[in-house]
Amino acid sequence: MRNEDAVLSALLARSNRVTAADIPALIDEAGRKLGLSGAQVYLADLQQARLTPLVHPAPETPSPIEPNEPNETSKPIGPSEPSEPIQIEGSMAGLAYRTQRTQRSRDDCTAWVPMIDGVERVGVLRVTAPCFEDALLESCAALSGLATLLVMAKSSHDELVVDRTRSRTMTTQAELLWAFVPPRTIGTDDVTSTAILEPAYEAGGDAFDHSLGDGVLHLALLDAMGHDLASGGASAVALGASRATRRAGGTLADIATTIDTTLSEWIPDRLLTAVIARLDIATGQFTWINCGHPPPLLIREGHVVPQAMEFPAYLPLGLGLGQAAAPDEHHIRLQPGDRVLLYSDGVTEARTSDGSLFGEQRLADSVIRSMASGNAPPETLRRLVRNLHEHHRLHDDATIMLVRWHPH
Repeated sequence: MRNEDAVLSALLARSNRVTAADIPALIDEAGRKLGLSGAQVYLADLQQARLTPLVHPAPETPSPIEPNEPNETSKPIGPSEPSEPIQIEGSMAGLAYRTQRTQRSRDDCTAWVPMIDGVERVGVLRVTAPCFEDALLESCAALSGLATLLVMAKSSHDELVVDRTRSRTMTTQAELLWAFVPPRTIGTDDVTSTAILEPAYEAGGDAFDHSLGDGVLHLALLDAMGHDLASGGASAVALGASRATRRAGGTLADIATTIDTTLSEWIPDRLLTAVIARLDIATGQFTWINCGHPPPLLIREGHVVPQAMEFPAYLPLGLGLGQAAAPDEHHIRLQPGDRVLLYSDGVTEARTSDGSLFGEQRLADSVIRSMASGNAPPETLRRLVRNLHEHHRLHDDATIMLVRWHPH
């Protein structure tokens, strides 16, 4: 067995019964055995503004190293090098996160390796060494991948990971929503779906859902009336009803009807708008229903296709219209490279200090410019929300979902 394989196998075996607080030391120890001076995990916060280190309980002096190991005289990452949060904008670490490519310092003694869970950006791994050969960088990529898996395995139940990915206290309704929504970004070689929910720490009524199964990408973007705990509850109930119906083989219309019936029975007087959709990944057939929501935008070759997805919307859900006619399904065949942009009205109704609206045109232009610069969908939305916060004030939840079909 190669040394790298043995080191990573031992790390994986030791990780089964540890907490997130133990992960930094395990990663650092494994990195030293691979030939590094040190390795440290940095996690992106919820709003993707900064990278925060996990606790790194390294001693003042290096831990014992085998006499013949190549990093015998290397300087460790430890208390002598304080680990502070790093801003994603304007930093080498942030560049690695934004581009999902390893970045190396000018002196070639430090590298920042992206941590990616599937297509979801998690953070970066800071590694140091006397110099980086190609083989060592490959080992760093493997170590980063394993570190990502360990962090994600603890993220659902370990408070340290939650603490390091937040910068302030979250409201009860926001806690409820984030407990129900899936990862921000999912995808395959053929399709990518990414979403942003703001204000992240005070979200009340918006929610999103995306999942993959049987060659289909399932999508939902929801906007419940109000901005309180009942609103968050309405969106959470709608997500549950949507998933239960979909997994039982229901159609898009069945999903909408179930959401409507469930809300009117259990959370009366709360309405909810929604776009519920599915994409056949093999053919590009995009099918959706619109229940009182802003219509999606189709972006093709750097332009919005006018009125491509504008159809009369069905009534909002929660009115108890289960016996009425089911909402109409709409269909469009995507072309390779097409993007579908879904959003809540909280995005377009954001206002500048002089009162002007952000608007649909500015939303589309921001996405198109970012994509033209070569940014992937997750980075496109991160930049869009950053711009939204810098120049506009949100008066409602703002949720954006960007789907790109890119069959290989």
